[in-house]
Amino acid sequence: MKASELRAKDVAALEKEISDLLKAHFGLRMQKATQQLTNHTTLRKTRRDIARARTILTEKKKGAAQ
Repeated sequence: MKASELRAKDVAALEKEISDLLKAHFGLRMQKATQQLTNHTTLRKTRRDIARARTILTEKKKGAAQ
């Protein structure tokens, strides 16, 4: 997911997006553990999407506090 798409969302939508990404990442890790995951790059992509969403959420919360 692009940062511009995440910046267009509000705080509640970002928090939901993060929880969805965390669930997806957990599922991918379980697939990897049971050797069902064929494309290992999806783990990296979801991990970076989570970090990107958390960064934008922090920026929004700090901007709202000022």
